[in-house]
Amino acid sequence: MLNETYTSRAANSDESTLPPAGSGQVALASAIGTTVEYYDFTLYATATALVFNHIFFVSGDPMVGSIAAFATFFVGYCARPLGGLLFGHFGDRVGRRTMLLLTVLIMGIGTFLIGLIPSYNAIGIYAPILLVTLRLLQGIGLGGEYGGGMVMTIENAPRERRGFYSSLVHIGTPAGFLIPIALLSVISATMDPDAFLSWGWRVPFLASILLVGVALFIRFRIAESPAFEKAVAKERPAALPVAEVLRKHWPNVLLGIGAKIAESGLFNIYAVFAITYCVTTLNLPKELVLNGILFGCAVECITLPIFGSLSDRIGRKPIYIAGALLQAVFAFFFFGMLDTANAATIWFAVAIGLGLGHGMMYGAQGALFSALFPTRVRYTGLSLVQQIGPLLGGGLSPLVAVTLLTEYKSVIPVMFYMAGIAVLSAICALALRVLPSNQED
Repeated sequence: MLNETYTSRAANSDESTLPPAGSGQVALASAIGTTVEYYDFTLYATATALVFNHIFFVSGDPMVGSIAAFATFFVGYCARPLGGLLFGHFGDRVGRRTMLLLTVLIMGIGTFLIGLIPSYNAIGIYAPILLVTLRLLQGIGLGGEYGGGMVMTIENAPRERRGFYSSLVHIGTPAGFLIPIALLSVISATMDPDAFLSWGWRVPFLASILLVGVALFIRFRIAESPAFEKAVAKERPAALPVAEVLRKHWPNVLLGIGAKIAESGLFNIYAVFAITYCVTTLNLPKELVLNGILFGCAVECITLPIFGSLSDRIGRKPIYIAGALLQAVFAFFFFGMLDTANAATIWFAVAIGLGLGHGMMYGAQGALFSALFPTRVRYTGLSLVQQIGPLLGGGLSPLVAVTLLTEYKSVIPVMFYMAGIAVLSAICALALRVLPSNQED
């Protein structure tokens, strides 16, 4: 019965022959949705480094407060695999479009409510409890968002341009970092510090509800993936997509997770931990490092489609591995550049990390990881890789870095940690088994 429902709609669907304009429209819709999702998620990350250790985790030692705050940041990553499995399951069985509408709602509502939580001084232990609960809600939404948006884009793009179109979706990540950091920078620079800690930081959280409305409007106008309709018309969807993925594609799941660790982990070193290091350890104005991250994110918005296009020409793996190895080397220069306390040097350091090293990996990643799984279980397979990998990478990296810095009073252990996960990801990417082009669809 389910097959019959989609047969007539799928008869004329052919993802490999869709016109570029249609591919661009879907990529744009996914990119805007990703921007909204990462706006919400990044707003929390930035507030973690600047505000939450003062508002929700009161401690006499600023670094102890930072560790507690980053622990809640990690909690959100713990929820992402659950969101990936939940939305991946229904995305592979029912369709991609409906799941993408739900993820935007879940993420946006969670972010809006964070802006309403009273401080620790007002309600005591209930403040961090509410924060953790809403952080979990955020994580579930983001866990389902990425796989659906990327799958929709890949399945609507011409096969020979998938690197380029998938990289457009990834622009939503640095853009999603750039917007909330810019808002917090302007608000914190123009407000009295006490007023900022009291209520100013809440404004971007509450304003996120407007972005949710925009994202929903755009996504309601996008049709279901033609590749999904075509696959369902040919055979019944997998009864339990995650079981099929783990049974038939487990090597790619494990290797993909390993390949993902450095991409997400190093991004959060450049864009999250660097804030804590510059403000708490170097005693630099937070505006200086925030502006540097803004610059790095803007640079990456430009470099992502460049590296995505290069991956279409010379291969996904070479670009991805080159980006990982570049960051392994750069790990031993990054903190030295921050230590100069020179604005231009700090900006340049973040731009190299985000725009060049991370940009190479992220520009090639969408097309590379999507080619690891066939259409019938692609949403689930991609979600597993994309959500468990960040749990071990991006979710842990700020916590690991701030713990190492606190324990050893030096960034040298952090440098070796960065280089180690970069080499690990390069090795895992090299071992990935990409599906032949005739099996991708």
